[in-house]
Parts: sequence; C-alpha cells; structure tokens
Amino acid sequence: MQDAVKPNGITPSQTVGPFFKYGLTPTGDYAWNDAFTNSTLTPDLTGDRIRIEGRVFDGDGVVVPDAMLEIWQADAQGRFADPQDKRALPNASFRGFARCGTGKDGNYSFDTIKPGVVPDPDGKPQAPHIVLAVFARGMLRHLYTRIYFSDEAGNAADPVLALVPSDRRATLIAVREAGKPVYRLDLHLQGDSETVFFDV
Repeated sequence: MQDAVKPNGITPSQTVGPFFKYGLTPTGDYAWNDAFTNSTLTPDLTGDRIRIEGRVFDGDGVVVPDAMLEIWQADAQGRFADPQDKRALPNASFRGFARCGTGKDGNYSFDTIKPGVVPDPDGKPQAPHIVLAVFARGMLRHLYTRIYFSDEAGNAADPVLALVPSDRRATLIAVREAGKPVYRLDLHLQGDSETVFFDV
C-alpha cells in the first residue's frame, strides 16, 4: 500500500483560546497557590483601592465564558514596576500586573488601585489609565486596549484618547458606580459596540 501524499502549504493557524485554566487564571479550584491573580493589591500599597468589573461579549452579543484578560498599570504616583522606569518605587512590592479569566456569564473583575498620571514618550501627561490585553477563542492574536476612568478630568487632554473618534471613546471609559469604588466596563470583541483596540 502506498503512503498518502501529504499536501504542501501552510499549516492552519492556532487561535489564542480557549484556555486550559489550570495555572493560567486564578480560580481557587486547585489546592495550590495560583501563579496569577486578579489583584494587584499588596500590603505596602498606597493609593485609592478600586474594583474594575464587566463582561466580555463576542460579535453576536453573546458572552465569552473562556476569555483571559491581563492588566498592566502604573501605581498611584504614575510609576511603573519596570526597569525602564528609573524613578524610585514607593510601593516596593507593587507589580502592576494581574490576570483573570471570564466566568460562565462572561464576567471579569480586577482589584487594584487607581493609577496616577504617566508621561507619554514626549513627556506629555496621559490621563490615568490601565493597559488591558484580551485573549480569546477565535482570535489569532491577542488584543490591546486601555481602560480610562469616567471621573478623570484629564481624559479631555489625553493624547491617546484624542486619537479615538469621539463617538467611540465611551468604549474605553469605565463608569464609576455611585457611592462605590467600583468601575464598570464591558468589552465587545466585534460588532456595532466594538471596543476600540490598538494596533501595537
């Protein structure tokens, strides 16, 4: 019997999800300390503690129950826990990184602090924001966006937010719940309400 001839060409691309959750996202389902958590809070942390929550939707408006989200942010003084940021870090153990998976209802949440103003590469001040990466099924590359805050006056002068058409800026702005340190931002991967994602 002759071996079948294998076709030449490119192999299919692999999507970035769904995820084998063991070790990738904090769930409390395992009898060991999760490698990643949805909290940036540390005992020596200064700043206003907040919670960011929302849901992730696909292009049909259906929740995505198996997405993974990562945030990276500055501390309350606008300093990053990164060797490239040469300023002294007042929050010695703050790393500004957290990760979570979405639940069966597409829900996500992060416990963190409100970041401070950070300079852009030209030294211009940027409004407080958090960088967010989204990994999900059906995507060949993860997506990048930002989370801004509805109660920040600096949003009006933010150089990155100014690049976004005015009718789309709301997709990046987390709205604060009345009387609570909780901000809500739903993410839409496609469709009429698609979140603005950045090509980086």
